Amino acid sequence: MEIRLEGKVALVTGSTQGIGRAIAETLARSGAAGLLITGRDSKRGEAVAAELSALGTPTLFVAADLGDTETPALLAQACIERFGRIDGLVNAAGLTDRASFLDATPDDWSALFAVNARAPFFLMQAAVADMKKRGHGGAIVNILSINAHCGSPELAVYSATKGALATLTKNAANAHRFDRIRVNGINVGWTDTPAERIMQAQTLGNGPGWLDAANAAQPFGRLLKPDDIANLAVFLLSDAAGPMTGAVIDQEQSVIGANR
Repeated sequence: MEIRLEGKVALVTGSTQGIGRAIAETLARSGAAGLLITGRDSKRGEAVAAELSALGTPTLFVAADLGDTETPALLAQACIERFGRIDGLVNAAGLTDRASFLDATPDDWSALFAVNARAPFFLMQAAVADMKKRGHGGAIVNILSINAHCGSPELAVYSATKGALATLTKNAANAHRFDRIRVNGINVGWTDTPAERIMQAQTLGNGPGWLDAANAAQPFGRLLKPDDIANLAVFLLSDAAGPMTGAVIDQEQSVIGANR
């Protein structure tokens, strides 16, 4: 089945690399009418915007820090001013800093919740307001994490942020289903992204061989790739998903609840 997004305008956060970048490119290749992408690296963002525009989808890059309380409203305003509307929103940006019960600080808590939960909430608020105003519905996809079910000890605060966003996903879906606004989420499993490569090889000190070892240990012989998540996200944004809303899908190689 070919998924098409003709006539749709989407705002995608965290879209200059990794999962968000793959989602933005898949949207462009699916015929989206316009894209607003955002990230903190202006040089990289402008380059990605040029690449996506060359695919035939006008793309605007806005440099922004989602830790700033004013950023969600500014991004939504920029998208509406440039393209006239927001038909789809993807909250793909996220911090993955480690912080356990024993070593987490208030600053860890504030930073992780600001980017991973607060910013998506207010982006959804702005997108829903525009969708309701126009009366044509819309679709939102939140990129969550399999860690929302529990998470490893060093990911205590990160896991809590994703658990919060999973609940907000369902709450928004319930609150706005009669506005024909669909809200779904993806609990993403371990994925080979540029940020994860830096985290594993450098920050955690696992060296250059970590990826081969990680791939070999997976049931399907590899970690997830950004394109895997992008394909599902774009399906959920599209009309092909029908009236599906309030779903939080585990995109993972292990079955949650199974005896391992």
